Amino acid sequence: MIFKKFWSSFRAQLNKLANLFWEADPIAQMRYEYDLAVQQIKEGREGLEMYRGLVERVSRQVKDGEQALKKLQAQAKAYLQAGDRETAAKFALQLQKKKEEVAQNREQLDMHETAYENNLKKIKNANKKLIEVREKIQRYDAELKMAEAEAEIAKLSESFDMNVTTDFGEIETVVQQRIDKARGSVRVSADMSQKGVADIEAEERMEGALAEQALEDLEIELGMKTPETTPMVETDKELGPATVNER
Repeated sequence: MIFKKFWSSFRAQLNKLANLFWEADPIAQMRYEYDLAVQQIKEGREGLEMYRGLVERVSRQVKDGEQALKKLQAQAKAYLQAGDRETAAKFALQLQKKKEEVAQNREQLDMHETAYENNLKKIKNANKKLIEVREKIQRYDAELKMAEAEAEIAKLSESFDMNVTTDFGEIETVVQQRIDKARGSVRVSADMSQKGVADIEAEERMEGALAEQALEDLEIELGMKTPETTPMVETDKELGPATVNER
């Protein structure tokens, strides 16, 4: 009783293991079963070829027996025509035995021919079924690969959903934030580059005014101009940095 339970449990585990292999790669399992069937048909064909050799041998025995019957019958007839009944009787007895032998051989030949034709028909049918199975395996393999590819594409589509709740969406948000930050830095740099431009321009105007004043002083010193003809330069309005009215 214990051994029976142990054996049942062991068979259950073997069945479970077999199911795992079947589910892991069913197409490979189908190809394995197909190869086994092909091997069985190959062995069956080899056996059928040997069996056909037996049929051919029995057929040859029947033909040889029929020829022997004709010969014995001719010999018995010749001795009868010659009046030698004793010798003719011997050939007649051989003819009778040969007829029984040929009849048995014919019976065996019919039986073997029928068996051969039945087995040949079975092998042909099995070979036809194997061709159908091979085509079915190829179709299943293509359909299975297509279905698995479609499933992977569906998963990929879900993973690339633009929703912010997905990993891809979160990564996209981080990238956009970094882009915004980089653009902000560029804008700040551009804004800060305008700082001090007004002071520089005011300084340039002041230097220009001083240079003009120095030139006029030189002209007066050289007697080329007199102070009365020299216009006054309104330095308060033009010199110095621009001021911003405080509110």
